Amino acid sequence: MTQTIAKPAQDQQTAEWQTVKLGDLVDIKHGYAFKGEYFRESPPGDLLVTPGNFLIGGGFNASKYKYYNGDAPNEFVLHEGDLIVTMTDLSKASDTLGYAALVPKSFGPRFLHNQRIGRVHIKPDVRVDQLYLYFLLRSEKYRNEVLASATGTTVKHTSPGRILAFEFQLPSFLEQRSIASVLGSFDNKIELNRQMNETLEQTMQALFKSWFVDFDQVHAKAEGRDTGLPKEIADLFPDSFEDSTLGEIPKGWGVGKLSDVVKNLRRGVQPERIDSSTPYIGLEHMPRHCIALSEWAHASELGSNKFEFKRGEILFGKLRPYFHKVGVAPVDGVCSTDILVVAPTEKEWFGFALGHLSSVDLINYTSAGSTGTKMPRTSWGEMARYPIVLPPTSIAAIFTSIVAPSVEKIIANIRESKTLPEIRDSLLPELLSGKVKATTYAAS
Repeated sequence: MTQTIAKPAQDQQTAEWQTVKLGDLVDIKHGYAFKGEYFRESPPGDLLVTPGNFLIGGGFNASKYKYYNGDAPNEFVLHEGDLIVTMTDLSKASDTLGYAALVPKSFGPRFLHNQRIGRVHIKPDVRVDQLYLYFLLRSEKYRNEVLASATGTTVKHTSPGRILAFEFQLPSFLEQRSIASVLGSFDNKIELNRQMNETLEQTMQALFKSWFVDFDQVHAKAEGRDTGLPKEIADLFPDSFEDSTLGEIPKGWGVGKLSDVVKNLRRGVQPERIDSSTPYIGLEHMPRHCIALSEWAHASELGSNKFEFKRGEILFGKLRPYFHKVGVAPVDGVCSTDILVVAPTEKEWFGFALGHLSSVDLINYTSAGSTGTKMPRTSWGEMARYPIVLPPTSIAAIFTSIVAPSVEKIIANIRESKTLPEIRDSLLPELLSGKVKATTYAAS
């Protein structure tokens, strides 16, 4: 793994550093006014990049997508690695105005360059490192100048001209690359953690489906094939099927409902009794199709009752359940009342419960039974009736023992990825000012 260190510069401002304006190096192109009639909250469609796709402090937020199901001019299709900035912020605090992000790789739909977003182009014959610019546009000095020149009150606006007027000290190209390497190593580790969590979740989902939906082990034993499991585990599975109200199920297994193994925890708490430092998770913090909850705010300005949750409990977004917002709480905290806090009735059922709660089948079931038109909601009463095939507790316990370490690893990766930005952001102004010189080295 490549690691980084930072050493004091011998000369804080060498002759290689020069005063420039951002406009000397780049141009910023406005996005396209895509037609609102083709906007969608869910697929199909291209991914429309909006201010909601920027994280506070900079970076790309992949948990908030709007979809566009119309024609898009090719010149307004974004590509992996494009540098973009927010031109408008719809939040009262202007938390993301002017910040930068790099367009991630798309695994299907295209990213579209929407209005209110600027795409940064390095001018011809200008030698500047794009990754260095990305971090420059996340610096406090830049941020303060953007806010100082912004217009509007509730909705804040900036422009290419205001951003391009930003003046700063530009180091040599070699130093730019070195600075970008140091700061980028933190983002690389965060991305590695995200990819690891994604792989862990996919593996758990595949195992759940094999054991409790497709009954692969029972089929294998019925056909005289090897299950691929250790003998002591394989022996727990039957070698035949029997009829039930849910169709053929493994012999000796039962038919029940979700509430047989999952309970709803309604620990209501009033806002005045919540410490301001308490982690708060709203639906806006929950990604779609991902149990890793890596974002949360703090309960400093809550104005209504919330539900308390504990680390390791499962959060299920009941508003618009088709958004598939289900995750494992990585910390103790409070959440919106549009989120159900659920847990297994007994710890042995945790893996089985998580498998069902995060499954597409349950999401489809809750979506079909939701009430309301514009803002459909499911309820615990509806979810509780979801029919399931019940394995023996011994098999559920073995499954939990297999997946629990993966869940713990996901939580550990989330916690590390919350700490890394703090270290990176403390280094950023020191490196950009030349007070600290970046040096990289390789270590095993």
